[in-house]
Amino acid sequence: MSAFLLLFLVFSSQLIGGLNTPLPSPIYGNLVTILSIDGGGIRGIIPAVVLDHFEKALQAWDKSASLASYFDVIAGTSTGGLMTAMLTTPHPDDPTHPLFTPSGIIEFYKKYGPSIFNETSGWDNAFPGPKYDGKFLHNKARELLQDTRLSQTLTNVVIPTFDLKKLHPVIFSDFQLKTVPSFDAKLSDICIGTSAAPTYLPPYYFENDGTEFNLVDGGVAATNPAMAAVNEVIKQQKLEKNLDISYKKSNEYTKILLLSTGCGTAKAVGYDAQVADQFSATVWAGSGPATNAYDYASKDMTEFYLTTVYPGLQSSDYYLRIQEYNLDPSMDALDNATAMNVENLEKVGQNLLKQPVYSMNVTTFQPEEEKEWGTNAKALKRLAEVLYTEKQLRLRNKSKEKRGRPFIKAVTDLFDRS
Repeated sequence: MSAFLLLFLVFSSQLIGGLNTPLPSPIYGNLVTILSIDGGGIRGIIPAVVLDHFEKALQAWDKSASLASYFDVIAGTSTGGLMTAMLTTPHPDDPTHPLFTPSGIIEFYKKYGPSIFNETSGWDNAFPGPKYDGKFLHNKARELLQDTRLSQTLTNVVIPTFDLKKLHPVIFSDFQLKTVPSFDAKLSDICIGTSAAPTYLPPYYFENDGTEFNLVDGGVAATNPAMAAVNEVIKQQKLEKNLDISYKKSNEYTKILLLSTGCGTAKAVGYDAQVADQFSATVWAGSGPATNAYDYASKDMTEFYLTTVYPGLQSSDYYLRIQEYNLDPSMDALDNATAMNVENLEKVGQNLLKQPVYSMNVTTFQPEEEKEWGTNAKALKRLAEVLYTEKQLRLRNKSKEKRGRPFIKAVTDLFDRS
C-alpha cells in the first residue's frame, strides 16, 4: 500500500466517521471479520496478551480503536466467553467503549484469579461436588456485567455452552435473538454458564423468558469456538433475512477474515493400545485419558473443518491461528492461579508473539511452521492494516448511501478474484 493511500485513509477516517466509529455492516465492505477466543481457565492470560498486542497494532492506525469496533463477531468459550463479554459490554461511563481492554483483562486475571480458584477446603476428586464453589466468580461477573444482555453488546457475540438437561450445545448468539428470544439473557448468566468447567466449578441454572438453562462449560461442546462463529455467519446468509450479512448461493463463499487465539496446550502424551487395554473405567474417567482424547479431538477437528470445508481460510491473509503448542506441562492446569504461574503465562503470551506463524496440517494433525508468513507479531501487524482498510471502505461506502447516491454492494466472493 502506497504512503499516499495510507495517508488518505487516515485522513478520510476522520472526515467520515471520527474516532471510535462503530463498525458498519459487512454489506458495505469485502469481508466478515471474526475474532475467536478459546477456553482454558487461568491460561486465558495467553490470548489476552496476544490481543493486547493486536489492539495496540490497530491503535497505530486508529488511536481510539477497540477490538469490538473492528470485528463483526467476537466468539469465546469458557474463559474466552468471559473475555468476550468483557470486550463487548459497553462501559458505563462511555457506552461507545468496551468495559475492558485486553490489558485490563490481564490485570483482572492477576488480581482475581487466585480468588476464583481458591481452595478453601481439603478437596479430593473422590469427594462429591466440584473443586470450587464458584461464588466469587458468580458475584464478580454480576458486579461487572450488571444487567447487560446479549442484545446490548458493542458487536455480535457468539458464546457456546452445553445444557446438561437437554444434552445438546446451547450457543448464545446475537444472530439467533429474533428466532430464540430466550437467548437474550444477561451476559453474567451466560458467562457463568460457559465457564462452569465440570469437576472445577458447579453447573449453572437460570431461567430467561420462560426457558430453563442447566449449563456447563462451553468447552464440552467447543473449546475452540471458531467454527461455531463461522457457522453462525453462514447460517445468517442462508436465511436471507439478516440482516447486515449478505446472502450467498450454496456453492459460493463469503470472504471471512478469522483471528483465532488459543490458551496454550501441552504437547500431547499418547498411550499404546496395549497399555490402554488395561485401563479400568475409573482410570479412563478419573485420570484423564478420555478427557484428553476428547479435548484434542475437538480442537483438531475444528481446524480440519475450518480449512477443508471452508477453503478460503487456507490463506494466512484471512485466517490466523495463534496458539502455543508446546506449553510447559507445569502451566497446563486451568486453575493454577499462583503469582508465579500467572507471571509465567504472561511470558508465554509475550514469547508467542515472537514465534513464527504455525498452521495445522490436517493430514497429520501436526502444527507446521509457515516460514513465509513471519512471526505472529508481524502477522498481527498485517492483519491490523487489513482490518483498518476494510473499516474505511465500509465507512466510505456507507457515507455515499447517506448522501443519497445509490449504493448496492453484497459481500463479494473474492476467491475468484485475481
